[in-house]
Amino acid sequence: MLEKLPKRRRMVIATALFGGVAIALILILLYVRKPEDATYLPGQNTEGLTTELNRNIPDDYPRVTFKDVSGNAGINFRHFQGTRNFQLPEDMGSGAAWGDYDQDGWIDLYVVNFAGPITSDNQVPPDAPATCTLYHNNGDGTFTDVSKQAGVALRCWGMAASWGDYDNDGRPDLFVSAFGRNHLFHNNGNGTFTDVSDQTGIAAFEGFWAGATWGDFNRDGYLDLYVCGYVQFTYQNSAKKSLQYDVEVPASINPSSFPPERNLLFKNNGNGTFTEMAGAAGVADEKGRSLSATWADLDADGWPDIYVANDVSDNVLYKNLGNGTFKEISHNALVADYRGAMGIAVGDWDGDADYDMFITHWIAQENALYSSLFTQLTSADNPLQELRFMDLADRYGLGQIALDYIGWGTSFFDYNNDGRPDLFVANGSTFQEKDDPRLLIPMQNLLFWNRDNLDGFYEVSTVSGAVFGEKHVGRGVAFGDYDNDGDVDLFVVNNNGAAQLLRNDGGNQNNWLELRLEGTGSNRSGIGTGIRVVAGGITQIQQAGAQGPYCSQNSPALHLGLGSASQVDTLDVTWPSGKKQRFTGLPANRILRITEGKKEANPL
Repeated sequence: MLEKLPKRRRMVIATALFGGVAIALILILLYVRKPEDATYLPGQNTEGLTTELNRNIPDDYPRVTFKDVSGNAGINFRHFQGTRNFQLPEDMGSGAAWGDYDQDGWIDLYVVNFAGPITSDNQVPPDAPATCTLYHNNGDGTFTDVSKQAGVALRCWGMAASWGDYDNDGRPDLFVSAFGRNHLFHNNGNGTFTDVSDQTGIAAFEGFWAGATWGDFNRDGYLDLYVCGYVQFTYQNSAKKSLQYDVEVPASINPSSFPPERNLLFKNNGNGTFTEMAGAAGVADEKGRSLSATWADLDADGWPDIYVANDVSDNVLYKNLGNGTFKEISHNALVADYRGAMGIAVGDWDGDADYDMFITHWIAQENALYSSLFTQLTSADNPLQELRFMDLADRYGLGQIALDYIGWGTSFFDYNNDGRPDLFVANGSTFQEKDDPRLLIPMQNLLFWNRDNLDGFYEVSTVSGAVFGEKHVGRGVAFGDYDNDGDVDLFVVNNNGAAQLLRNDGGNQNNWLELRLEGTGSNRSGIGTGIRVVAGGITQIQQAGAQGPYCSQNSPALHLGLGSASQVDTLDVTWPSGKKQRFTGLPANRILRITEGKKEANPL
């Protein structure tokens, strides 16, 4: 047959046949010589997966340790009392929030509690001993429980807390989310609070509510509130089983057993009431099982955007259009990962003057470092470049190491004050102990030191204090300098366990600066204010209120490590109102109050 074809065509066919056979032989040889594909199972070391990116701690790691001082400080908080009833809300909480409610210059602490086992009638037991707690900071390293006299000893199935001065009277008010109804407490200014949940409209929606964050999305000078809805939970018989990584667990603790809950956006009406408008604004995220959210002006246009961390659902990024509505840009921005996302950290880890995000995830999913490409892609000739991020977690030491962990609370924070933001992650399982299914499996927490832009992060918990050798079922974390000594401390809420106040010992060996903000034309809390600091040749940026630690809130103070610099050369402040201020020659190792419109920075 081939003989009848033209010579040139016969040569083409013969060459093709010969090439095909050669390729087939090569593929067969490769297959025969190829080792079996590595299959990862949580908790196991898998060659080429769990050891490939191991990193040894360099000799120049920070000589900083953390110590659990809870008992000495007068904090004896225990989360949850009783026996788990194998219902999802029991395993998800809770968080804490730092805020100076009496404005004495020392940050106080509110810790959310979970009243006890979920009941089939959805009624919180009126005599449950586990109540939320307000600790007053005495200014000497100790705290006093003032919950009852303050009127905030809330008995609820609580999740998150967040301070925000919603009526601009100069006193931070308190929001608490829960499974059931949400609560808003008005700060009366005399050490007491009034529950205004009903009259403000905050408590109008029953559901399973998680993370909550204040932000002035329309820049009218009044704080609005965004609340994450998790799932439409209903009590289930724990005898039903579902599979998670080939492990049988009660279907009642699997979030995929329940449809997602929508999120809430409470617009502040400026008269002591709120209007819920998430649907109208385009930020209800009805398909997401939301756990955390943050307001942050990621594209530097002056309007705070919203990023939402979702469990077993796509994460969502909403761009603020400046007209009361938002545009969903998650996929274009490359941050719509379908993983189990919990906590959000926002900061400029690489010092390139744009905001990056770090997201904690469920087991075997790695954590994510979304490094922003905004400054690289934006120029004077192209100022409207859309946001783009790239997940660089593996490259910089944050991805593979998290495979065997379930991460929750997190934030960027400069624990050694060298001018580069580091990371902490609280870990704790959602799997039950095999020998005692009433308990969840504890895990170790992780501390990541940011060495530099070239090497990225090193996990240094093993050289940063004996407390990091302990295992707990970690959930929310609140970051703040509670003793005003110039370094950032940690407060960790452990599910069904004792909370921990972890004092930073040694972080203030380098210089530092803390800023307390007070808005006048902007919201009084100063939330959403952006700062740019130049000191010792290092430029840093931060936004007030931009961190999204799981169900928690960090100190309202902006903390900056200055390394060896003895002063801040330039501090630029941009308020939500659009007003700008510049300060020069500020001395290091100070806590300063910056007031919108005032020319001087006043020592606290």
